[in-house]
Amino acid sequence: MKHRLPLDQILHGDCLSLLAELPEKSVDLVFADPPYNLQLRNDLYRPNRTKVDAVDDGWDKFADFKEYDEFTRNWLGAVRRVLKDSGTLWVIGTYHNIYRVGAIIQDLGFWILNDVVWIKSNPMPNFRGVRFTNAHETLIWAQKKKGAKYTFNHHAMKTLNDDSRENGLQMRSDWYLPLAAGKERIRVNGAKAHSTQKPEALLYRILLASTQPGDVVLDPFFGSGTTGAVAKKLGRHFIGIERDKKYVAVAQKRIDAVQPSDASSLNVATRKPVRVPFGALLEHGLLVPGQTLYFAQGNIKAKVLANGHIKCKNEVGSIHAIAKSLTGAPANGWDLWLYEDKDGSKKPINLLRTILIKSHPPF
Repeated sequence: MKHRLPLDQILHGDCLSLLAELPEKSVDLVFADPPYNLQLRNDLYRPNRTKVDAVDDGWDKFADFKEYDEFTRNWLGAVRRVLKDSGTLWVIGTYHNIYRVGAIIQDLGFWILNDVVWIKSNPMPNFRGVRFTNAHETLIWAQKKKGAKYTFNHHAMKTLNDDSRENGLQMRSDWYLPLAAGKERIRVNGAKAHSTQKPEALLYRILLASTQPGDVVLDPFFGSGTTGAVAKKLGRHFIGIERDKKYVAVAQKRIDAVQPSDASSLNVATRKPVRVPFGALLEHGLLVPGQTLYFAQGNIKAKVLANGHIKCKNEVGSIHAIAKSLTGAPANGWDLWLYEDKDGSKKPINLLRTILIKSHPPF
């Protein structure tokens, strides 16, 4: 395992030991849902005296803050070693641990990009009525190396917002998503398979935002396998580490049932539209000064000027400004002005722009 990555596998064992066996700078993203250190010592009950199915697992018990901080520093240091310099880290937690985790993240040299609040639309109430209902968890998104290039599919996040505006609305750092419940909640013999199963919607958003198809996603606290299930669905590779055999079995069964998505539908990275000045067509000989352009609506002509403007009747301006003047509305001159090809046919000047982009890579 020192020389190759165990892609799409769940590794059973202690995360520190197994992380030490992975190659340095080999994974693109780490998602971690570490123990919360809730420090629960007694059972919790509802007002009707029924027991609350709380997080009281052995993996969440630490002697004190010092022990928890040492554990946190060790696993964060180990994942930092295996992250590529361009990689990023997501860690989720509650008020019990996220501030301690955040401080150690900074101590180790990570650079925090965002903190994201996952607001639960169906939170568990505070049954004793002695404090506010805990209705959110906090995620920290950090890059390994400050200033390094990292993946952020900004336009994909705007599209997820389903905003009606042409350019979309930037996704905010407050995410309203429900807990894993109903059919999504994995159960074994009627009981929850894992006490802190995360909703697939949360991992879907994280992986779509900060990875590309084919990237390697590491989850050192794999649990019920949400990270692996979503990674498989989105065409990403995963490496899961889990020390509890029960969870390994649950996660493997879950992931085996996932149908991978069609590869052609997964690449959502978008490049900025190529901007080509109309004058570039003159500079590269695709048009010449004095050449005639024909307006697509009506029998209207314009003359191409040497500076990249056109003259139509007594009006001079850009292809867009003159088209706007003629139509009385905002207009795209690339589609509305035609040139005469060698065969005598009239074609949109946008065709010349396409030819220029293909033949001259700087565009």
